[in-house]
Amino acid sequence: MIRANRRILLALAALALALLAAWGYRMLPGFSGGDKSGTEETERRRDDKVTVTTAPARVADVPVTIDAVGTVQALNTVTIRTQVDGRLLRLAFTEGQDVKKGDVLAEIDPALYKAQYDQAVAKKAQDEANLANARVDAARYEKLVAGKFLSTQQYATQKALVSQLEAQVRADQAAIDNARTTLEYATIRSPIDGRVGIRLVDVGNILHPSDQTGIVVVSQLKPIYVVFTLPQQALAAVQKALTSGGAPKVRALAPDNSTALENGELAVVDNQIDQLTGTVKLKAVFANADLALWPGQFVNVRLMLDTIRNAVVTPSPAVQRGPKGAFVYVLGDDGQAHMRPVTTGRQDENIVVVASGLEPGATVITSGFSRLSDGGKVRVVNPEEPAAAGAAAPEPERDRGQGRRARGVRSEETPKR
Repeated sequence: MIRANRRILLALAALALALLAAWGYRMLPGFSGGDKSGTEETERRRDDKVTVTTAPARVADVPVTIDAVGTVQALNTVTIRTQVDGRLLRLAFTEGQDVKKGDVLAEIDPALYKAQYDQAVAKKAQDEANLANARVDAARYEKLVAGKFLSTQQYATQKALVSQLEAQVRADQAAIDNARTTLEYATIRSPIDGRVGIRLVDVGNILHPSDQTGIVVVSQLKPIYVVFTLPQQALAAVQKALTSGGAPKVRALAPDNSTALENGELAVVDNQIDQLTGTVKLKAVFANADLALWPGQFVNVRLMLDTIRNAVVTPSPAVQRGPKGAFVYVLGDDGQAHMRPVTTGRQDENIVVVASGLEPGATVITSGFSRLSDGGKVRVVNPEEPAAAGAAAPEPERDRGQGRRARGVRSEETPKR
């Protein structure tokens, strides 16, 4: 009897739980027979307008470019060294100074080389005096031989002595030139136009031609080179640009990849491909009038290869990706967003070339995709409106809930087909 009563109680409890679950299910907003307020809330949210920004699709000429990372190199770099031994008397430059070709940079003690030069000059004067005397004797011997008062052999010997002294004078002149050159080496001049760096030696040191450090380094900064590499697959396009339109234009960009530092042109394509990396080395030359480029600096390089004429372009954020490929939302005359599949071409951080699927002048949506769907109503906010919108009346409870969802981690971005 007791066991039968337990069974009855258990059956009644199970029935009560089933009835409670059925009542809860009917109260769900999506149940047609439940509370009408849930359905009305859903419909009201479905009719809400999504705030978006828009931009027109336009026709423009789009450059075909290749981006790379390059290193700035001076056009010429010279390490100034002494060509003679001696004590460094003076440095005639200020560190970081611009110098011209021929400007004095340093002076070596010239006393020893000045003495050698004076000695060579004196030796030539001595030999020239001997030569003059020998020529007078030769002229006198010529007359004596004509009168048969002197043997021909003595006259020939005198002529040979004159030739010997003439050769000696020429040797003396060469010694003078050598001594003058050595003396000039004591004054060290800049071989190029450029800018000197930090000095590598101090005044008073004994310098030798075998010294490895040198005195200072002079770098030519105007113009200047940028060396960069491209994958070998891009070599054909580069060669085509070289043969069709002259030297392709090259732009040096700042680390943000948008600020232009300097404009130049491609100067050299290396004659071989690096087999280890599969890249080819290129060199571009820049005027560098404002010294925006500095040797050793890393810069972003944009090589202009071609231009796509009259292309339909849109802002890059307007193009979305879905399971079936790229698409955009186009704002219709009815104030609704209409999804339109497109075929895209070249793309960068700013614009996308639309090859098909979009007409020039169409208004595309560029933001607000998290709550946007095909056929959804939208409210366009111009860039200058957000400040005014923020000062408007407080949003209703419905909008605050949507704001909380927008700030959450979940975002519905899949378009409704």
